Amino acid sequence: MSEVRLREHGPAESVPLSAEEGRALAGLRILHSVTPDPGRSGHWLLRAGSKVGAVRAPGGTVVRIRPKTPITRLFFLLGFSLDPARAWRDSRDGTIDTGAYDDVVPALAHAVERQIERALRQGVLQGYREVEETALVVRGRIREAEQIRRHFGRTPPVEIAYDAYTADTAENRILRAAVERLLRLPGLPGDVRRRLAHQRVRLADASPLVRGQQLPRWQPSRLNARCVPALRLAEAVLRGSSPEHRPPGAEPLTVDGFLFDMNRLFEDFVTGALREALREHGLTARLQDPHHLDTARLVRLRPDLVVRGPDGRLPVAVVDAKYKVERADGPHNADLYQALAYATVLGLREAHLVYAAGRQPERRHEVRGTAGADGRGLRLVQHSLDLTREPADLLASVRRIAARLAEGATEPRS
Repeated sequence: MSEVRLREHGPAESVPLSAEEGRALAGLRILHSVTPDPGRSGHWLLRAGSKVGAVRAPGGTVVRIRPKTPITRLFFLLGFSLDPARAWRDSRDGTIDTGAYDDVVPALAHAVERQIERALRQGVLQGYREVEETALVVRGRIREAEQIRRHFGRTPPVEIAYDAYTADTAENRILRAAVERLLRLPGLPGDVRRRLAHQRVRLADASPLVRGQQLPRWQPSRLNARCVPALRLAEAVLRGSSPEHRPPGAEPLTVDGFLFDMNRLFEDFVTGALREALREHGLTARLQDPHHLDTARLVRLRPDLVVRGPDGRLPVAVVDAKYKVERADGPHNADLYQALAYATVLGLREAHLVYAAGRQPERRHEVRGTAGADGRGLRLVQHSLDLTREPADLLASVRRIAARLAEGATEPRS
């Protein structure tokens, strides 16, 4: 079994692969590009995009993609993606524990195991679950319709339903499924694998999940509060592991692995953190608020975040997050055109873009031909967040952007 190591948005690597392995890897669509190397026979050029993690491709090739962002910062962003309000409150005390690992999959497995250990420290969570079964004695209530349909009214056996106090709860089923999924991932350190196997034994009374079915539904409550961080992380594992890929004209192909999409992770962090920061200014925010560019409502617009006033009605600001680095030769023109469309449709004086890195914390662009009677025109504002900085510094930058949005909210609409 071969192993390929790439870096997020890094240069292409020439890797020895058979034609079948190369085509299979290209069909998964987890990399930015997979093409035959014109200069070396039997080699393929592999270049990673925004997805980071590890997968075992058909043929046994393991592809590992390391992020540009430090692992600890990546999991700090993940905390906001999973639960923005909780992360905003708890971020001052630290981030998700990733141990000493600097690779995505080992760090994730360690983090999940530690969270489950904390959740189960007081014992496995138990709760009531409705059970329907056929029995020789009556327990709970008789399911009369089923009794008549199956047994024509004869007893025994009896069709019954009752509430059982059990460890086979939705919460434990999710935790068990996440542990089992992690144990199938390639490249787990031995000590982490042993600790995960121990947690699987502790959760043995929970029923296994059926692949392809939706995750069991649960709600945060006083009774399961100690399990909530572990459950949020476990759900992320189950959503990001064993991704299904469907090449054109082919059946879905399932592979073992785990992938983070850094585009989505950055967007979730920016919008979640900004929404929490804006609450301090008495403003509300909607994520992925749907609008239309044209009067016929054929061209859809969906800004990442639309800020509304205290009454929650009129838009007062719009934000789009871009997991990009500001270019040395100037701004990303397409992003500015997109922001201009958002501001025009929403009737705003400003539109804001938030980038993952840039040469300046803020840049402004005054749009020609938009000046009103007061001489002020439409502005496009670019912000940048340095993801290599400490969490406290990142949140301070988010608060500054939120304050800037609140300041613009007091200006008259265009």
